[in-house]
Amino acid sequence: MDVIANLLIILGFALVFIIIIMAVLMLIYMIFFDRNQKHHAILRNYPVLGRVRYFLEKIGPEMRQYWFNSDNEGKPFSRDEYEHMVKGSKYLRDVVGFGSKRDFDEEGLFVRNSMFPKLAEEEKYDRETKVKTKRYILLKDPLFSQREEKWEDEESLAFLLHDNDTVVIGPNVKYPFKLKGLIGMSAMSYGSLGKNAITALSEGLGMAKGTWMNTGEGGLSPYHLEGGVDIIMQIGPAMFGVRDKFGEMDWDELKRKSEIPQIKAFEIKLAQGAKTRGGHIDAEKVNPEIAEIRKVEPYKSIDSPNRFHQFSDVGTLCEFIEKIRNHTGIPVGIKMVIGGNDSVEELAKYMKDTGKGPDFISLDGGEGGTGASYQELIDSVGLPIKSALPILVSTLEKYGVRNQVKIIASGKLFTPDRIAIALAMGADLVNIARGFMIAIGCIQTMKCQSNACPVGVATTDPDLQKALVIDEKKYRVVNFLVTLRKGLFRISAAAGLDSPVDFQPKHISYKDEKGIVTSLENIIHEVKEKIATP
Repeated sequence: MDVIANLLIILGFALVFIIIIMAVLMLIYMIFFDRNQKHHAILRNYPVLGRVRYFLEKIGPEMRQYWFNSDNEGKPFSRDEYEHMVKGSKYLRDVVGFGSKRDFDEEGLFVRNSMFPKLAEEEKYDRETKVKTKRYILLKDPLFSQREEKWEDEESLAFLLHDNDTVVIGPNVKYPFKLKGLIGMSAMSYGSLGKNAITALSEGLGMAKGTWMNTGEGGLSPYHLEGGVDIIMQIGPAMFGVRDKFGEMDWDELKRKSEIPQIKAFEIKLAQGAKTRGGHIDAEKVNPEIAEIRKVEPYKSIDSPNRFHQFSDVGTLCEFIEKIRNHTGIPVGIKMVIGGNDSVEELAKYMKDTGKGPDFISLDGGEGGTGASYQELIDSVGLPIKSALPILVSTLEKYGVRNQVKIIASGKLFTPDRIAIALAMGADLVNIARGFMIAIGCIQTMKCQSNACPVGVATTDPDLQKALVIDEKKYRVVNFLVTLRKGLFRISAAAGLDSPVDFQPKHISYKDEKGIVTSLENIIHEVKEKIATP
């Protein structure tokens, strides 16, 4: 035993000696190398402290996210906002304790409660359709070990609209698009997201029923079709998925796509809130499969034009819409961003004069997300959704064409109260993108453009995608959507409404920083006056 003990002591001392020698050699190397390199000024003067500085800078985002930011700080989503989405998707629960963390001294919008809210039995929704899902039950959450959870089957109401409240897009086209859910998935392309992510979203949305997913401008992939969910196929300026070898519209391919039963509508992408330009995907993401789907060359970065060359004004845009609609028989809409009070004046006037125009308008706010864009576009181009939506609705009403088109609003509408406010402002439906990304595992590392997403969501790297288990994440999609729907009926009942489709401006109050309260009706009246004034 003594021999073994002595041997272990000697080995221990030897190991410590080796570590010290390696540390000294590394320190000498760093000092010699850093003092002579010409790229980093601080390393030339302070090689050791400089290395420490770069290390701390590297881990700064994670330290702020998990340690130093308060619960209501952090962009684009605070810790509270992020955790609320995670808990809804994982546990099918959205309750909180003790009290609100909202700063009630700040200005903001509030849902106006009724003195006599609707009872549960008075709410009007589909009480028969159910979804089968799975959720986690938290058993223990110790400090120094992994939390203990149980994964169990769950059957829940789908909380779809009553048949009488079904939203119909394109009621006059050959094949109208009928929806019993107010919430769908905003445009997210395969290529920007990996196949596991798209498949989990498709299957989860299909299981939740009554909803839709938008393909994004990257074309229709097999993974979008996997779950049997209804699909809005987006067409961007590069015509991905429906283009010929010259980049022009392949009308035969468009017709073939329209005959796929799941494709219920086409959306022409004019702009996106986070990038009022064409899309971008880095070369490393363009694998042969993505290249085949998009009809482009593999492993070459893709930049689609910032607008269609097929049209250059409202008239030619609407002619293009008519041509697609007549060729396919399904609804055709546009995705746009509003920059000012007169942004949709010409479109609304054209719709009044000709009776032609889109079947729906997807209105994206400047706060919307993206896989890759530029700072100046993300921060400063395009109005946020709460400013843009009243402008769009008021302009359409001014020309008497509001009933000709459905409005789908998007821009951080990830909670029932935010959705309720958008509906009160005039939206018929809402789109969500990043909320669904968080449901399937996104942790906000802000690396969507790098193909290095560590949780396998925004990456096509086959090794990184292994982190995303489809058969687990698809249930989180179901839970997130059902939780939102249930919350939307809950808040509409609090407002005295039997369905969220009945939200109007009068149901929303605005409180300024002085505590003065006015109705959203008054604010929208001011918007209408500005639009009416040339």
